[in-house]
Amino acid sequence: MEIMDKDPLNTTYYFAFEKYHDERAFDDYMHQHWSDSIVYSAVYLIVVFGCQVYMNNRRRFELRPYLAFWSGLLAIFSIIGTIRTVPELIWSLNTHGFEYSCCNSSYMGQGKVTSFWTYLFVLSKVLELGDTIFIVLRKQPLIFLHWYHHITVLMYVWYSYPERIASGRWFMVMNYTVHSLMYTYYALRAMKYQFPKWVNMFITSLQLMQMIGGIVVNVTAYYALRDGRECQHSYKNIKYCLIMYFSYLVLFSHFFYTTYIVRRSAPVQHHEKKQ
Repeated sequence: MEIMDKDPLNTTYYFAFEKYHDERAFDDYMHQHWSDSIVYSAVYLIVVFGCQVYMNNRRRFELRPYLAFWSGLLAIFSIIGTIRTVPELIWSLNTHGFEYSCCNSSYMGQGKVTSFWTYLFVLSKVLELGDTIFIVLRKQPLIFLHWYHHITVLMYVWYSYPERIASGRWFMVMNYTVHSLMYTYYALRAMKYQFPKWVNMFITSLQLMQMIGGIVVNVTAYYALRDGRECQHSYKNIKYCLIMYFSYLVLFSHFFYTTYIVRRSAPVQHHEKKQ
């Protein structure tokens, strides 16, 4: 694949498909179709709970090779996404500081590496709905946190993309990074690799840190707006995002407490992410 010249923002090299990604066309599409995410979420819930009812009196499917393949693909995608987006975040922090990274949308723009990977990030939230099918067909416990997280992340990301919110760089980088580890873990588990309990705890701890990070970024953007400083965000979006991240923090904290502190006898079901 042809490598193009240097991106002055994140000092990484970029490929032709990254440089010539038609951001404007995707922008127009998302402005008109962001609400499709609500339809996708509704269909997802119908399929998931419909399959769960269908599987009630049927033998579970093993599906380990398929789960390993699926998780492996998402792990590779997340690792590459991390590699391609982290340099821009580091650049924004080193060059302009933390508030800039929360308030300036310089990571977006035609021909930028991070713009292309933002586009893929948005689309990946639809693809990741497929995670739940494995849980249902293998007759594993489907906890509220899992499906709630999937649909709320999908709807929020699709709703926010047309606004080109500055804090999106943080949400995307944190998500790519945590998913790199999480999906690698899933893939190896599907291949019957055994991990000590601290690995599960570490990944869930990273997810908790991600939620705290999302809250901090939103609060930073809020105070910048309140004090009259330029910030490419909106009070409405901040409100929705804070509600979402706070609910995740509560749910993940409860999951961590009941799974690792109380030490329930039920099998550990580690859950992702997600923003």
